[in-house]
Parts: sequence; C-alpha cells; structure tokens
Amino acid sequence: MKILHIDRNHSLLLDQLNNLGFVNEEDYTSSKQEIETKIQNYQGIVIRSRFAIDKAFIDKAKNLKFIARVGAGLENIDCAYAQSKDIILIAAPEGNRNAVGEHTLGMILSLFNKLRKADTEVRNGKWLREDNRGIELDGKTVGIIGYGNMGKAFAKKLQGFDVSTVCYDIKNNVGNTNCKQVSLYEFQEKADIVSLHTPETKLTINMVNQDFINAFKKPFWLFNTGRGKSVVTKDLVAALKAKKILGAGLDVLEYEKSSFENLFTSEKIPTAFQYLLNAQNVLLTPHVAGWTIESKEKLAQTIVNKIKTAFKNEVI
Repeated sequence: MKILHIDRNHSLLLDQLNNLGFVNEEDYTSSKQEIETKIQNYQGIVIRSRFAIDKAFIDKAKNLKFIARVGAGLENIDCAYAQSKDIILIAAPEGNRNAVGEHTLGMILSLFNKLRKADTEVRNGKWLREDNRGIELDGKTVGIIGYGNMGKAFAKKLQGFDVSTVCYDIKNNVGNTNCKQVSLYEFQEKADIVSLHTPETKLTINMVNQDFINAFKKPFWLFNTGRGKSVVTKDLVAALKAKKILGAGLDVLEYEKSSFENLFTSEKIPTAFQYLLNAQNVLLTPHVAGWTIESKEKLAQTIVNKIKTAFKNEVI
C-alpha cells in the first residue's frame, strides 16, 4: 500500500509506517493540481491542512482507501463524498486535546490576572499594582460549548478549581462527572466564562453572533480554541465595547485562511480586528492551542495506530 504525505509531521509517522510495510512518499511542495495528476497511484494520503480534499480531488484518487488528517477536525475534506467512495477517514483529536485544555486554561488565568499588561508595564518601568488587580477563577461558572475530546480535556483541567462546570452540545448524554450537560437556555443563564470547543460545521459557523451574545443573562468572558469562523468578529467587538463580553481569548480567528497557516486572505486589516489588536482585555494566539512539542508526537502516533488498526490485514 502506497501512502502520499503532503504535510510535514513528526518523524515517527514515516518511520513507523515504513516499519509496518507501507510504501511512503513525500511531496510537500507540489500544488494541488500537480498532486491530482498522480494521486491515482496511492492508496492513502496523510495531510494536515495544506489544501481541501474536495469532490474533484477524490474523483481523481481512484485507488484511495484512506485519508488521514494529522489534527482534530476533518472540515477540509468532503467527508460525505469520500465515504460514499468507501474511503476511510482518520483524524487524531486524542493527540492534541490535552494541549488545547492547557492552553485554554492558560488564556483564562492570563486574562484574569492581567499578566500580559502587567509584564509590558514592568518592562517599561511602570509599577502599577492597583491597576493590575486581578480576579479569581474560583466561584465562577465555566460553560463549555462542544463536549467532545477538547471540551472534556478542558473540563478535566478545571477540577483543581472551585468552579461549576456546565456544557452545551447538540448530542445528548455527553456530560460526565467533570461537567453537567444543560440546555442552551440554562447555559446562557449561568455562564460566567464561555469556552468554544466545536468543529467547523454549518451549525457552528457564525454561531457566536449578536443574538447569541445578547441571550446571556450576565456579562461573560469568551474563549475560542475551536474554529475562527464560529465567532462573528464585529459582533464580538460590539459586545466588548458594550461590556456584554468582559474579555476574550482567541486562538483562532474568523479571518484565517482555510489552511490555518496564514491569517488574512487579503492585505487589508479589518476594522474589527484592529480593535482586538489594541484591546487590553483581549488575548490573541496564532492557532497554537493544540501545537505543543508533546502533541506533535501524540498526533503522529495516533494516526499510525489508527492506520495500523484499519489495515491490520495488510501490514507486516
């Protein structure tokens, strides 16, 4: 079985697949069109997010048995069409869920304690203690939207704090001992902190908009380590100005390219984003919540294990 790798990953991925008897070839520079001219020669493809695998690509991949994405989501793949062609889809949300949980918690504690602001001021010779008085996480209600691998990992991290944890999810009965599943109404009534851990779907695109924000009974803090298009940035900015949202930690942005490798699809900086750049109560990171030294290895290992399980009769 021949596998084409079109994104660089941890070296163990190639090493272990080679040891299992797969033939691995790498192409990290060819365009999508160039890849399409030879994809019929492969039974597997391993990607991250370099380009979308759409219907036209799949039609050219006449011998493809699996698509493996070294990441959590599969939104850059036409999953329904791939499955209609009996192509196995493999992802690795288990690989970076711990990293996402830690990053989310870090963002909350950083904003609550004004760490970035205080650090900048001290470096500039300012010693403003009262102006940097923080708030505590204990006693707050943390609301998690999307209680899958990432949401559960984040809820587990919160167990050392004296907080109430609730979740909202379109699936029933996903709550556990770390988090109580509630209705959207109860969620919006109780949450002091809202953390998004949802994939990009038709239901989640533009989910956090003006109507969604205004339905909350009290001001809240917003954190997004899921997908950027879940939050309408101009509505977030309006809510920040109105103090309906007290602060935001964003690892992902509405403006990201679909490959997640670059920020803007144009050179003009949107007005709403300009506000975020200057806001003291906003923390921004470049889509790295799941991007740790450890998660790089765990993501690769998860993919190897799943390929091995799926094709156990075809390996050495």
